[in-house]
Amino acid sequence: MVTGPQMRAACALLGIDQKTLAELAGLSVPTIQRMEASTGNVRGVVDSLTKVVAALERAGIELIAEHSASTAGGRGVRLKVPPPRH
Repeated sequence: MVTGPQMRAACALLGIDQKTLAELAGLSVPTIQRMEASTGNVRGVVDSLTKVVAALERAGIELIAEHSASTAGGRGVRLKVPPPRH
């Protein structure tokens, strides 16, 4: 699974925009926009989600699930439990 914030962070790390991600994944820009707008796990067509994850991985992104270790090395960021909103 991937979340909308993870997708946005991955694009920021790669220095790419939604159009470029759409091209890399073979999807439309509106599809990427809908996915990135998700607040939790991205929902939608499994094939589209698989294409996005594969495109990000080919570009050098390691998607780390919550409570999972990252053993691949390299630089990156990880979001801890966000503070409560007031």
